[in-house]
Amino acid sequence: MFSIFTCATLFKKLKGLKIQYSEFNNSTSKMRGFNFSKYNPNENSKSPFEKLLDLFLQLLTYTNGDFNEAMQWLNELDKEYKLTTPDYGIGDFLEDLKQKGYIDDAKQNGEIKITPKTEQSIRKKSLEEIFGKLKKSKQGNHHTFKPGGGDEINPETRPFQFGDTMEQIDFTNSIRNAQINHGVDSFKLLEDDLEIRETDFKAQTSTVLMIDISHSMILYGEDRITPAKKVAMALSELIKTKYPKDTLDIIVFGNDAWTIEIKDLPYLQVGPYHTNTVAGLELAMDILRRRRNPNKQIFMITDGKPTCLKQGNRYYKNSFGIDSKILNRCLGLATQCKKLKIPITTFMIATDPYLQKFVQEFTECNNGKAYFAGLDKLGSFVFKDFESGRRKTVY
Repeated sequence: MFSIFTCATLFKKLKGLKIQYSEFNNSTSKMRGFNFSKYNPNENSKSPFEKLLDLFLQLLTYTNGDFNEAMQWLNELDKEYKLTTPDYGIGDFLEDLKQKGYIDDAKQNGEIKITPKTEQSIRKKSLEEIFGKLKKSKQGNHHTFKPGGGDEINPETRPFQFGDTMEQIDFTNSIRNAQINHGVDSFKLLEDDLEIRETDFKAQTSTVLMIDISHSMILYGEDRITPAKKVAMALSELIKTKYPKDTLDIIVFGNDAWTIEIKDLPYLQVGPYHTNTVAGLELAMDILRRRRNPNKQIFMITDGKPTCLKQGNRYYKNSFGIDSKILNRCLGLATQCKKLKIPITTFMIATDPYLQKFVQEFTECNNGKAYFAGLDKLGSFVFKDFESGRRKTVY
C-alpha cells in the first residue's frame, strides 16, 4: 500500500502546481497584445573581435591550420570588404588573439602558432555550423527503443512493480485510477492504482570515422576535403559534449591508413595518394575489435573508388575503372564487418554512376547504409545517422 506520507507529499505538489498555474494566469492576463519597440541593428550584435574571430576560424579550416596564410587571407578580405573600422583594426585583433589565448608567439624562432583553445573553437564552430540544432536538445545518449534506466520518457505505461522508484510513477494516471476505483468522496491511493512510465535505455557506441585524403579530394577545382574535415570536427565535438561515454577514433587513408588525434583535424591535408580503402577498413576493424562496447560502427567519407592495395612491401595500383582484385578485397571486408555486427555507413561525395554502383554493392554486402550526398548536405546526413539507432538498412 502506498504510504500516507507519500500521499500527503503528492497532494502538496499538486496544490503547488495549481497555485503556480493560477499565478501564471493572473500575470498573463495583465499582459495582452504586443509590445513594439524601434529596431536597433546594433542591439545584441557581435563585437568587432567576435566578427573577425568567426571569419578567422573559417580561414584556419581552409588553410589547414596555417596561421600566416589565414592572416594573409584575412587582410585581403579586409581590403575588399572593409571588415575593420578606424577604431578596431587587424593589429587590435592580433593583440586580442594573444591576450585571449588563441595564438602563441613564445616560440624561439618567433613563429606564431594557434593554441589548443583555437583548435577547440574550430571544432565548436563546425558543430554550430553543421549541427546547429543540437544546442536545444537535452543531454543524453543514443536511443535504443528498449526499456531500461535512462532519461528519455516512454509514452507507454505499466502497473507498479516492487522496486520501481517514485520518479517513475505517472501521478496523473495513478490519481485518475484511484478516483475511478475508489471514488472521489473516499479518496485513497493503493498500490494497484499506480502506473509506471518507462524510460528508454541509452546505449554507448564506439565509432570509427574514416576520411579519404587521396588526391582526388581536391581535383577538378572542387574542395571536398574541407567539408569532410568540418564534419569530422563537428562529430568529435558532438561526442565529447553530448555523448561523453562514447568513443571516437579517426582514420585517414590514402596509400596507407593511420589514426590521427582530434586536435590534428584542422591541419589535415590531402596528399599525392591513391585510395586504399582496404587498409582503412582493416585498421578500423582492428580498433573496434579492441573495444569492449557491443555497439560498433564505421563512418566512411570518400569521393572515389578504391584504387590501391598493399601486397607485402609493394603497392598494387589501378586508377582505370574498378579493379576486380581490389573490389573483391573491399567486398570481403564488408562481409566480415557484417558478421562482426559492425555496420558501415558510406557517405559518397561524388555522382559518377559507376562509383554509385560500387557503393551500392559494398553496402549490400555489409547490410549497412549509403548516402550519395552533396558537399552542402554531408553534415546533416552524418548527424541524422549518428542520432538514430543505425540498425536499419537504407537504400
